[in-house]
Amino acid sequence: MADAEKYVAYVGTYTNGKSKGIHIYDVDVPEGKLFLRKVVPINNSSYITRSRNEKYLYSIADEGVEVFEIQEDGDIIPINKIDINGMRGCHLSTDLDSKYLFVSGYHDGKLTVIHTHHDGRLGSVVDGVFHRGQGAINERCFRPHIVCTRVTPDNLFVCAVDEALDQVVIYKMDEITQKLVQVDILRMGRESGPRSIHFSKDGKRAYILCQITNVVRVYKYTVWAGKPYFELIDEQSTLSDDKDVHDAASAMRLSPDGHYLFAATSGDNSVACFEIDEMTGNLQRLFALPTAGVYPKDVAIFPDQQHFAVVNNGHNTITTFRIDYEKRCIYMHNKPKDVDQPNCMVFQKIKRQPDVIEDVPEKVAEARAAELIKK
Repeated sequence: MADAEKYVAYVGTYTNGKSKGIHIYDVDVPEGKLFLRKVVPINNSSYITRSRNEKYLYSIADEGVEVFEIQEDGDIIPINKIDINGMRGCHLSTDLDSKYLFVSGYHDGKLTVIHTHHDGRLGSVVDGVFHRGQGAINERCFRPHIVCTRVTPDNLFVCAVDEALDQVVIYKMDEITQKLVQVDILRMGRESGPRSIHFSKDGKRAYILCQITNVVRVYKYTVWAGKPYFELIDEQSTLSDDKDVHDAASAMRLSPDGHYLFAATSGDNSVACFEIDEMTGNLQRLFALPTAGVYPKDVAIFPDQQHFAVVNNGHNTITTFRIDYEKRCIYMHNKPKDVDQPNCMVFQKIKRQPDVIEDVPEKVAEARAAELIKK
């Protein structure tokens, strides 16, 4: 690995059990291996994301949101944390300039906007918008649940995915007032349960994962007269077999080159891989196979795109697989990593790694992080 590009992986976890916070793994990309290095203390890191310049790592926390500075070797040092003036969030994202951090609120249906500083510090909360209404399934959707927020590739609009209301609420950020202004609603259909939205690398397509119907919907995205338009052009099932009432699409990722889409489904406990048609943006399913774990809450594609990792929240493991795109199959690669209540995983390119990479016990990893913070 000496001459290869070097990476670490960050894994956010719940901490109401054995876990203490964000796990840092050294990554052997060609072999698809993860080696635990440190555990950085933080309360219930249910979601993490990087700044666009990859200098900072943001994390959900019980206290609100915390930001860390990413070091050359991948270690992270806390900068500051702020209260979001509401219930804890479940998803984080930034605009293309990393000027704003968007916090999606599952529990209170609130979209919070935080101003960020150039030195990485989190500033003040500049806006907070509550969704209103009820979904089609009252016992489950008696209040709004914002589960994912992303800006459009042109940085013009903010798309807030509401799982309970079966819609994506589209806003525009007023740069003068620093307030969100609603401009449209993309209705997904009753009992669809949209969970996540991603955009194609060329910015022409939007992919929306629907949790209840277990499908990925493909939309053509355009802007006309200053307004966003989403046209449905394709829909593909994420399931490995016939639909079951206990299945729920749980995670979606695009490969780094934008050629493949991966979608995980809990209940079915599988990961589906789709090849993306470069001309149309439509999906061709290559496989949908078991993850060897329960509740695959996230899928992380290795930088070489020859492996992927599955964060199995219900099984307290991370499983890694090698991909054979031609044969349309996957092979479990290495033993599962034991991690208590993992939620999400992010790869980070770094400049240097330790001379010796070892897989340390959890307690050693926690002690290393404590020493780093004292310094």
